[in-house]
Amino acid sequence: MKKYLLAIFLLSVLSTSFGQAQLKTPKAVMDKFMDHRFGMFIHFGPVTLRGTEIGWSRNEQVPGDDYDNLYKEFNPVLFNADEWVKTAKDAGMKYLTITSKHHDGFCLWPTAYSDYNITKSPFKRDIVGELAKACKKQGIVFCIYFTVLDWHDADYPEHRNAKEPKVKGDMKAFVGRMKNELTEVITKYHPAMLWFDGYWEEPWKNEYGREVYNHIKSLDVNIVVNNRLGKDPNTLSGDGAVGDYLTPEQQIGKLNMVEPWETCMTICNQWSWKPNDGMKSAKECIQTLAKTASGNGNLLFNVGPMMDGRIEQRQINRLKEMGDWLKVYGSAIYSTKGGPYVPNDIYGTTRKGNKIFVHLFKKEGNMLTLPALKEAVIKKATFMNGTVLSFKQGATVTIDLPDNLPDANSNVIVLELDKNAESLPVVTTS
Repeated sequence: MKKYLLAIFLLSVLSTSFGQAQLKTPKAVMDKFMDHRFGMFIHFGPVTLRGTEIGWSRNEQVPGDDYDNLYKEFNPVLFNADEWVKTAKDAGMKYLTITSKHHDGFCLWPTAYSDYNITKSPFKRDIVGELAKACKKQGIVFCIYFTVLDWHDADYPEHRNAKEPKVKGDMKAFVGRMKNELTEVITKYHPAMLWFDGYWEEPWKNEYGREVYNHIKSLDVNIVVNNRLGKDPNTLSGDGAVGDYLTPEQQIGKLNMVEPWETCMTICNQWSWKPNDGMKSAKECIQTLAKTASGNGNLLFNVGPMMDGRIEQRQINRLKEMGDWLKVYGSAIYSTKGGPYVPNDIYGTTRKGNKIFVHLFKKEGNMLTLPALKEAVIKKATFMNGTVLSFKQGATVTIDLPDNLPDANSNVIVLELDKNAESLPVVTTS
């Protein structure tokens, strides 16, 4: 214990002295996180009473005073953490991320550092704590979303209201309170990952991001941190980068074998619950997951529970369809690497051991043509259900396809090689 405390003290001294992150998430921890491939994002809060977007509808569709007082009516009596986590598990998801505090500033846990929290609502129960407990019980990795801006906090200069002039605020006090709140959620709930957002507004500086990152690592070096503490969300290097992995939003990231990344995307259109919101088809959901894994990324797939605390049954059903597909094809998703082929609209590929998994998204004719695989010999080609496929390997790789594919949503062809597929370089069409 003394050695642990000494290490924490030394890290704190180094962080304070140099003003930048001195310790990164260990590679083994980061690799394990990326092996999960599929997680659930949950956007939830008092705004569900209006059915508008969380945070962003404040002073837009919902007047600020109305929005800021919704917590007085917030009583999601049908919230059941075990049911939310079971929904994620049945979908084949390996981790879950809850919006503990979004840009509106409302905290879903009983923080000692803000009165604007769940204990002041009629519901009163600790939503974050109950989810952490349910995740631990069901074997799902628990993670937390946390904002770096707060339109409700008097110390934060921006309040997302053109009618209200900017206030001077006190960013030193604001960042100090943020660190205190983070200490609470880290020490009480032990999240494996922290997902930050809100970096784009002028009051937030890179120096604050580095300070917060260092603080997190002083508490638990193994916590994975996304890259939105810094001002540049497009890189993991350079002055504007703070964090461990990239986070493309509402779009699938490109093949990247060097920098870890995670696409966040909604199952419907809005992040928080909206009545009768349009929902993605099973095929689009499943192929989004396969395309993300083919690019060597994770998919953080969002649901927005209703005002009474339940996830819509239609969303549960859709997620269950993804889970059923993963029961058959999960070995081509979990713990794989992307590539070696660059994904396109027709196919993407993942790999593990001596196998390349070709995710066939649509069929154009009775033959699939791939660029030449120059550094390995294909020994066998089969559908994942075991049906053997004829193929030729030369200037290109051609695989004969049946008239009817076995799966209506997304198919997987397994190519067995004479060597480790994970060591192959990325294959280009040139």
